[in-house]
Amino acid sequence: MRSLVQRPTGSVAWYGQQEAHRLAYYDIHRTLGISAFRGTDHAILDIQTALAGATGWWWAFDSVCVMSERPGILQTEPLPGAVHNERRLHGQNEPAVQFTDGRSVHVDHGTIVPEWVITEPTVERIARERNIEVRRCAIERIGWDVYIDEAGLELVDRTDDPGNAGAQLSLYATPTSWVDDGRILLVVNGSVERDGRRRRYGLPVPNGMTSALDAAGWTYGITGDDYSCLVRRT
Repeated sequence: MRSLVQRPTGSVAWYGQQEAHRLAYYDIHRTLGISAFRGTDHAILDIQTALAGATGWWWAFDSVCVMSERPGILQTEPLPGAVHNERRLHGQNEPAVQFTDGRSVHVDHGTIVPEWVITEPTVERIARERNIEVRRCAIERIGWDVYIDEAGLELVDRTDDPGNAGAQLSLYATPTSWVDDGRILLVVNGSVERDGRRRRYGLPVPNGMTSALDAAGWTYGITGDDYSCLVRRT
C-alpha cells in the first residue's frame, strides 16, 4: 500500500469500526447540541459513521477503495482489575477472532498464541516452542503440576522464597528435548494478580545452577546470599 502512495505521511489506512469511539464523541455533541457543526462537517461525520458501522480497515485511492471485512466472531473477557469495564481478547476453546473466510486468531488472556496452545497443548510442542510467553500460556493451560510430571522435569533444589511468605522456589533440570539449554526456576508471583490469583511461572536460568536461591538471585543480578536477605519481594 505504501509503495502506491507518493511520499506517505502519517497513517496510510483508516480504521473503520475501530474509530467508533472517536466518532461517537462528535456524534453525541451533535445530537445533544453541545457543538455546532457546518453542513460539510455533518456530511463527513455521516460518512465516517456509516463506514465505522460497515467495515474494518480501509484504504482510499484515486479510483478504488480497498475495504476489509469485520470479523464474524470476536470473543473477549473482562480485564482483571479494570475500573472502566475494559476488556481483552480471549478465546477459551476456540479462536478469539474469526473472519468469514476462515482466517482466525487465537488469543489466551490477551496473548496471541498458535492454535495448538488453545486446542491441543502438549509437552512435545512446548519443548519445541522458543517464545517464552507462548510456552507459558501452553503450560498454564496444562497446569504446572501436570506439566512437570509429564515433561519429566527433575527437581534439583527447593527452598522457601525469602520475602514471599508461603511461597517456594523450585529449581528443575530442563528436559533434554527442550530447544533451550538451561534450567527452570519455578516461582510464585510476589504480588497478587489483578484477578486475585498469585500465578506461578518458570524462569530460565543457566544450566550450571544447583541452588534455587542462587538461581533466584541470578534473575536479579545478585548472589543467592544477598537474595536470601530480601524482606519483601514483589
